[in-house]
Amino acid sequence: MNLKPILQAILEHYALPLNGDHGVAHWARVLENGLRMAVETSANVEVVSLFAVLHDSRRINEGTDPEHGARAAEFAAELRGKVFDLDDHEFRLLYRACEGHTHERNHPDVTIQTCWDSDRLDLGRVGITPHPSRLCTEVAKRPDIIKWADRRASSGIIPTFVLDEWGIELEQERTW
Repeated sequence: MNLKPILQAILEHYALPLNGDHGVAHWARVLENGLRMAVETSANVEVVSLFAVLHDSRRINEGTDPEHGARAAEFAAELRGKVFDLDDHEFRLLYRACEGHTHERNHPDVTIQTCWDSDRLDLGRVGITPHPSRLCTEVAKRPDIIKWADRRASSGIIPTFVLDEWGIELEQERTW
């Protein structure tokens, strides 16, 4: 899935620093987390990919911002049909994943679970090691997955595709 047009639409009005805790490198690691898990969970890869770049796209600060998920969901609705297309079922999953990612613990749908886990596995960027009891999928709860994701998040890894595919240059670029 080509995320570049979606990223361009997001960045037109993105309020935070691109290299902040909730910025582009975070989105990229969430994407890598989600794609890695989707192989085993059979989650919808398009929804997981869109969630990765949209879920924090409408934050207004790096701290407490309880409505940012709902704003991201509404922003996804604005972009649907303009920069990406999803059928109604897939869009409902994306909307719900964005809307509930900060305040809900679990959901019966594996795609939403994979979205939420992909974000939670990146908590190392703010000094929090993910705990299995706070994750939804069995894949995300595995010690090897937690260790892999936490190591990348806590060291601020910037995946190479951020520059190579997305064309976004971040300060202090580190590659994996």
